Amino acid sequence: MNLREFVDENFHHFNAGELARCSRSLEGFLESGGKLMVTLAGALSTAQIGRTLAPAIRAGFVSAISCTGANLEEDLFRLIAGEKYESVDWRNLTEEGDLALGKKGMNRVTDTCIPESEAVREIEKLLVPKWCAADLSEQTKPAHEYLFDIFDDFDFEEGDPTLSRSWLLAAKECSIPIYTPGWADSTLGNIFAARVVDGKISNSNIIANDVERMVALAQWYRTQDSPVGFLQVGGGIAGDFPICVVPMLRQDLGGDAP
Repeated sequence: MNLREFVDENFHHFNAGELARCSRSLEGFLESGGKLMVTLAGALSTAQIGRTLAPAIRAGFVSAISCTGANLEEDLFRLIAGEKYESVDWRNLTEEGDLALGKKGMNRVTDTCIPESEAVREIEKLLVPKWCAADLSEQTKPAHEYLFDIFDDFDFEEGDPTLSRSWLLAAKECSIPIYTPGWADSTLGNIFAARVVDGKISNSNIIANDVERMVALAQWYRTQDSPVGFLQVGGGIAGDFPICVVPMLRQDLGGDAP
């Protein structure tokens, strides 16, 4: 019995029934040529959603992504330092144990600990020079495109299974657009702000702001010749941002939008 057969046989009522109906609706939408935007919030990348999302992107099921800055960066953190992550029994974790993890440089997200030096600071070393170069050339790009550039700095082994689990790498390979509203509310966003404060970066506009990204999203939406659907795996700002596009086009711009 495959997964579809299992769901059809057993999932009929309540949340299970809703899941079954949603999956059938989504399947029909994609088979009819619909374009799907997936929204990511919370700690989905830390929870390894890339294991599911990356294959879906590479299979052509995902046409765009709206995500928080944390989900954007945490996919890359896990890709380069996943072997150094630690899992903990968080329900039984004492205050002293939590403090000890912090002193080790392990940043805890519920049951998963991200190593500060091997993940965050390693990416910082690669990213800050790219930001500084953009500052000098007065270039503006979305936050994720700077992360795309980092992939070229790593010598990944061919066939490395971790590559197949990176949704960010899959998005780069498939050239699908990413929108990251509220990017400053993230670890790398904080690092960027710190470099502006200390003067290493003089122009914060090297990162495309939320208004620019909303305009870009509206342009993307208006160029689609197929229906666009939303799969909200995570809500909050990542879900609200793309949903605002149609009301903006209709009510604020006074135009037509399907």
